[in-house]
Amino acid sequence: MANLTVTRAPLPWTAPTATDPVRWTVQLPGSKSMSARALVLSALAAGPSTLLRPLRARDTELMAAALRSMGPQVSTVDPERWVVRPRPLAGPADIDVGLAGTVMRFVPPVAGLADGPVSFDGDPYARKRPLGPLLDALRALGVRIDSPSGGLPLTVHGIGKVAGGEVVIDASASSQLVSGLLLAAPEFERGVVVRHVGPPVPSAPHVRMTVQMLRAAGGAVDDTTPDVWRVEPGRLSGRAWEIEPDLSGAVPFFAAALVTGGQVTLAGWPHRSVQPVERLRALLQQMGGEVTFTTDGLTVRGTGAVHGLDADLSDVSELTPALAALAALADSPSRLTGVAHIRGHETDRLAALARELSALGAEVIESHDGLEIRPRPLRGTVFETYDDHRMAHAAAVIGLAVPGVALTDVACTSKTLPEFPALWSAMVNGTS
Repeated sequence: MANLTVTRAPLPWTAPTATDPVRWTVQLPGSKSMSARALVLSALAAGPSTLLRPLRARDTELMAAALRSMGPQVSTVDPERWVVRPRPLAGPADIDVGLAGTVMRFVPPVAGLADGPVSFDGDPYARKRPLGPLLDALRALGVRIDSPSGGLPLTVHGIGKVAGGEVVIDASASSQLVSGLLLAAPEFERGVVVRHVGPPVPSAPHVRMTVQMLRAAGGAVDDTTPDVWRVEPGRLSGRAWEIEPDLSGAVPFFAAALVTGGQVTLAGWPHRSVQPVERLRALLQQMGGEVTFTTDGLTVRGTGAVHGLDADLSDVSELTPALAALAALADSPSRLTGVAHIRGHETDRLAALARELSALGAEVIESHDGLEIRPRPLRGTVFETYDDHRMAHAAAVIGLAVPGVALTDVACTSKTLPEFPALWSAMVNGTS
């Protein structure tokens, strides 16, 4: 297994164990992915924009601060309605990316449009996250970048414009490498043509989200050729963005319905979505859930059994930790593949899951791109979260059925859902 950086919190949080089927309706804040893209597009638009019901969490606050540091006005005073007023982009600026892949990959192309230097750094593990292909692509498009290590820390020396043009990139490590180029491309003098070469781009629905949101802001995007995206130069329009509830953030709550044989509804789910809801529905149904769309929202019901899963998760890799937790509680083995790239997320998620699920008693075989999980009787123990919100979600799911699962740091869930511990406890305890 890979070497993992472990950070111990002084007061572990013991995940509550369910004694009855959960029956709960959860109202979650907006999608992190949509909120981040809407902020970038709004900062580049010709007029003001609003984000309705955005996600207020560490990642999106860092994104707002990053854009604000280069000139745009980003007001987050009203938690339900953020307002972005574009201003000329300029340095000098110092940007903290934290552990946010969206900030470290979406903002450097924007910084190339700024007049002056913009420096980037973040949490220690952020320096290990894949960034080199994006920097090489930006250099090929005419942006001067200093990056001694090929990643963070780095400085973008903007001159107020980016020539643009055609670029070839291997985005097999992260779909955000493509999205980062596309979001800023309308402001490039010649737009951009991005050609991906290499293994398939993971999390393809996130690239489709980028394309759809670009078009909604007035961008001209051609994605008809596989692995090629063409964005024409042109001004984006300010608009009101209605941010959908965060589907990835809802997955551990849906998992609770399966584990306990209960029912969980995600309120406010739209009739049409830019998130991969149909793929999630198919996966949860394979594992024993029933998924329905009603006027109340998106509802998942447990059937009293959790089944093993054999699936390629390359398009929905963010779901891997929660699905792996379900697999450890299932009635048959599981094989999760296609997710080698999540070794470069907030931590090496495959190595971390293998280590922590094994410590609980599961039989786990780690491969280069996934996990085989053979359920065994589990026991409570300390579960290391590795500063990774998705690892904390996985531990909470297992704690529903296994008493004594103590998370070393539940506060890491503030990355995308600061309210997670309170919401989770309320669901399990049946309180509002």
